[in-house]
Amino acid sequence: MNYQPRPEDVGFILNAVLGTVPRLRALPAFADYDEALQSQVLEEAGKFVGEVIAPINRDGDEIGCRLVDGAVITPPGFRDAYRAFVDGGWPALSAATEDGGQGLPSVLEAVLYEWLSAANHGLTMAPGLLHGAYECIRHHGSDELKQRYLSKIATGEWLATMCLTEAHAGSDLGQVRTRAVAQADGSFRVSGGKIFISGGEHDLSDNIVHLVLCRLPDAPAGPKGLSLVLVPKVLPDGSRNAVHCERIEEKMGLHGSSTCVMRFDDATGWLIGEPNRGLAAMFVMMNSARLHVALQGIGLLDAAWQKADAYAHERRQMRAPGPTPASRGAEAADLVAEHPAIRRILDTQRAWIDGSRAIAYRTAVQLDIARHDEDARARERAQRWCALVTPVIKAACTQQAFTGASECLQVFGGHGYVREWGIEQVVRDSRVTMIYEGTNEIQAIDLLVRKVLADGGAGMSGVLIELRDELDASREIDADVQRRLAQLRYLTTTIAMASHQDPRLAYEVADDYLRVVMLAFMAWAWARLEHAAPGDARWAAPAAAFRRWVLPEFEMRLGIVKRACEAVTVPATA
Repeated sequence: MNYQPRPEDVGFILNAVLGTVPRLRALPAFADYDEALQSQVLEEAGKFVGEVIAPINRDGDEIGCRLVDGAVITPPGFRDAYRAFVDGGWPALSAATEDGGQGLPSVLEAVLYEWLSAANHGLTMAPGLLHGAYECIRHHGSDELKQRYLSKIATGEWLATMCLTEAHAGSDLGQVRTRAVAQADGSFRVSGGKIFISGGEHDLSDNIVHLVLCRLPDAPAGPKGLSLVLVPKVLPDGSRNAVHCERIEEKMGLHGSSTCVMRFDDATGWLIGEPNRGLAAMFVMMNSARLHVALQGIGLLDAAWQKADAYAHERRQMRAPGPTPASRGAEAADLVAEHPAIRRILDTQRAWIDGSRAIAYRTAVQLDIARHDEDARARERAQRWCALVTPVIKAACTQQAFTGASECLQVFGGHGYVREWGIEQVVRDSRVTMIYEGTNEIQAIDLLVRKVLADGGAGMSGVLIELRDELDASREIDADVQRRLAQLRYLTTTIAMASHQDPRLAYEVADDYLRVVMLAFMAWAWARLEHAAPGDARWAAPAAAFRRWVLPEFEMRLGIVKRACEAVTVPATA
């Protein structure tokens, strides 16, 4: 089966759980935004994704991209589907109207890309960096670069890449060797090689705009000496730039996306932002990309769940324990979905999808508050939320995409391991999301070491208090969540104190700490979901699964971190 978006589920979370419309209408940029417009966009996006993007997913995996004489040929149907994507105005959903965009809230773009990733992850990789590149050029590009490239990228007419990684450096950007030399006309000549460049070469758009991290000749060593240069595949005069795709990687998954090894041979480009401040300019792009990767994780898990749930309601195997299911009838065996072990798998993954959506969509709303709210304190709180929550959902949602998709494959038994049903593709495609845009270990270290401990835990405490105050202590579920939020605040203080005695501690427990944070956020999300849908069967089963099978991990991870801190602070006894 092909993936089918379900706008009614998303609309419920946006409206009943998060109160998205009134919060966005309070911002001057979205004064005309209403529930009818939101519903219309979601309905049309769902139709487009389900009817145009999802049906070519399997060909993308089985046929894949091919490199012929230095040019990449995408799988059948990809070029036409991408053209329909552009013609429908979908890339420009949240871009400013003056740049050719529709000026709609970021949360609608977030939902769109979640669905696109679920339906066809390979194709979605191509436009996945458009918004980040747009924001980067909009905030840091010269007027000339904005005039030349901004509307083309905003509308998706030209696609963009983010060229960071080099073979010898990996995630250590301080070792980047690609060079950029200034020219008399104000341009730069860029030389060097980059690897793992998604969409570095393809036939989807007439031009590709590469944003390349590089080093000027007199730049200081390390990451503080990096600059950012815009290097187009096709120069303004129509000639081909000295940008070459040497090969495309043979990957475990994502065969519909060309992951390229790129070579720049004195290629012409133009500086974005200030010299030696390239990471600051690219930071806008990286944060946007990380939110989109979290949404990829949610979408891929939903795709896996849809396949497993459909199969479980068609396939019959043995008699289920307990009372006779009404669905048995005269059949000799019960539906797989009637077996408790399978129900646990399906309901647990549904719990992760629904809870993660609430957190991710809230983050998308906070992005717009940080940009558009007239209250400086509201903008500051929103920015704090985004800085702290983005690494959490990037890591947790992508880990669950892979482990949860593997669990969903288990529902199929042996049929899941063969290609016919398509579930094994989701498992393969989802694995890379734990790696790119900063591995999940890097996300955890970024969260705990660089963000939480940098201010002694004050920022995280502020976020947790904000969530606490949105709950009602008179309700049992809410009170339990408030208790867990308090435990997390205390744990943060404990780590901060213990880290003074052993600076390695925070790096050792960062993964466990991030997991505790995500589980606390999920508890908040499910308290809100249950309050919004009391007694609704659609939400009751995953709510119960969350409490029984997911939330107990909170105490386990909390205990792991506590014991690690005690090992540092409590002297060993003889």
